[in-house]
Amino acid sequence: MGKINIMSENLSNKISAGEVVEKAASVVKELVENSIDALANDIKVELINGGLNGIKVIDNGIGMDKDDALLAFQRHATSKLLREDDLFFIDTLGFRGEALPSIAAVSEVDLTTSTGGVGTHIKIKGGKLLVNENSDSLIGTKIEVKNLFYNTPARLKYLKTEATELANCVSYLEKIALSYPNISFKLTNNERVIVNTSGSGNLKKTIHEIYGLQVSSKLIEIKASNDDYDIYGYICKPEILKSNRYHMTTIVNGRVVRNNELNKAINDAYYTYKPDIKFPIVVININTDPTLIDVNIHPTKQDIKLSKISGLTDLIMNTIKNALYNNLLIPSALGRIEATNDVFTKKEINKIIEDNIKEEKKEEEQTELDLFTVEESPLDIVSPNKEVKQLKLFPVGAVHGTYIIAENEDGMYLIDQHAAQERINYERFFKALKDSKTTTIKTLFPITIELNASEALIIKEHLDFLNSIGFKIEEFGINTFKISEHPTWLLQGYEEESIRRIIDLVISYGNKFDPDKFREGAAITLACKMSIKANMHISKEAMSELLDELVKTDNPYNCPHGRPTMIKFTNYDLERMFKRVMN
Repeated sequence: MGKINIMSENLSNKISAGEVVEKAASVVKELVENSIDALANDIKVELINGGLNGIKVIDNGIGMDKDDALLAFQRHATSKLLREDDLFFIDTLGFRGEALPSIAAVSEVDLTTSTGGVGTHIKIKGGKLLVNENSDSLIGTKIEVKNLFYNTPARLKYLKTEATELANCVSYLEKIALSYPNISFKLTNNERVIVNTSGSGNLKKTIHEIYGLQVSSKLIEIKASNDDYDIYGYICKPEILKSNRYHMTTIVNGRVVRNNELNKAINDAYYTYKPDIKFPIVVININTDPTLIDVNIHPTKQDIKLSKISGLTDLIMNTIKNALYNNLLIPSALGRIEATNDVFTKKEINKIIEDNIKEEKKEEEQTELDLFTVEESPLDIVSPNKEVKQLKLFPVGAVHGTYIIAENEDGMYLIDQHAAQERINYERFFKALKDSKTTTIKTLFPITIELNASEALIIKEHLDFLNSIGFKIEEFGINTFKISEHPTWLLQGYEEESIRRIIDLVISYGNKFDPDKFREGAAITLACKMSIKANMHISKEAMSELLDELVKTDNPYNCPHGRPTMIKFTNYDLERMFKRVMN
């Protein structure tokens, strides 16, 4: 007798469940996506103990008749694909027909559904049908899942704590609510409401309902397109940052996806506006022809392949850069202090959101004229923000030799002297590195740099590039190089240190060397090391010169590491802080 046998359907469903259903949030995801595909506009998710003891999803979708309700629990049964060619035009969230049979194989499922006539009530335990009867005629579907993984102990023991499972469910529902602002979502745990969106159809209002007023009031709208992709959404100003990438939400044709290249493009767009360890809140909808994406590469369908992705990442990066550059303002100190203290009534919050929505509608036509395309450069197409360009600041002192105190008729400003000069130097170095007509100067004595064999190979590979930006470098023995000329823009007295840092930076890129990224990295490195430090006292004349140079930069608001250069106290802020005004 042969050794190869055909697995039973129940066993194959249990194996499939290991791919599709990993935790309580996986069940929530599959059931909610079915509700969305059923055209529901009101979806309720009720959890017991974070989903560990029960998950119920109720929708007002089109429902199913008795035959379809039974067939839905058969593996690979789906209404979303009829022929092979449909794989190239997927416009639904589900399509494989694996979710319901996989869930039913490892839990107890109770389904009630109706299309408007006589409803159907089905109970399944461990893949076996227990109840099949008529039910009420309320249009929609209610499905309850209990005792998840009761018959697969190996999977059961890997379920996390109630708090972790609940957090995963909430995270998923927040993201799907951002994908479908036209659908009302409500999630409760042990009858306590945790997520509740109105289904207004307005993305900004949905962001407010999920993140709150502090975030929604700091959003910048983006909108752009190229030949293959349209993008639309909101990004946060750099003063609102998080400690992880979770809040960068990318949605492709209505599907929340995790794609490293898209996340990298978003993060790179914020490169000089934030610290490396912080990440922005971003919600971006990406619409494209279904033939340009492949969602059939992972059971969860959250990772997808995109054709012509370089055009999409360039579009995202340049659009975000443009939006940030055109919308940054000096942060108000009082706004930061009170951000976590202000209490708004529900009526006040709704009024703010409605006012924002009305304002967006007024500006909609003008916004369409301002779309940014991938070929455009932010420094070429955006006129610098006039708020700082017209500032005349008068230094009056310093705190701890670190923060310059300046004033004008509008109020008081605190300026971080290191961050300010770092921004000035960064832009000077970056423009010099991009200049094709670099002037050089000969060194009094050649500078020699000795490297190990692997480092020397990298430098040899990029000698032509280094020479093109003004460094005359030649081999000078085994693994040694001689520099006899360098660009004139190197800071006097720090020439050798600067050259060594540039050589180290080239080596650090290795085989991933990119000229544009190198120029930016070199400008940041040199600017940081060559700028005035904290706790270093300077004269008022030096302060005044520093402030005059800062307001002339392209982005005077942040140092290249993303820290703010200045914070503003308006006259009104000062009067409120000292209780001279009480409103």
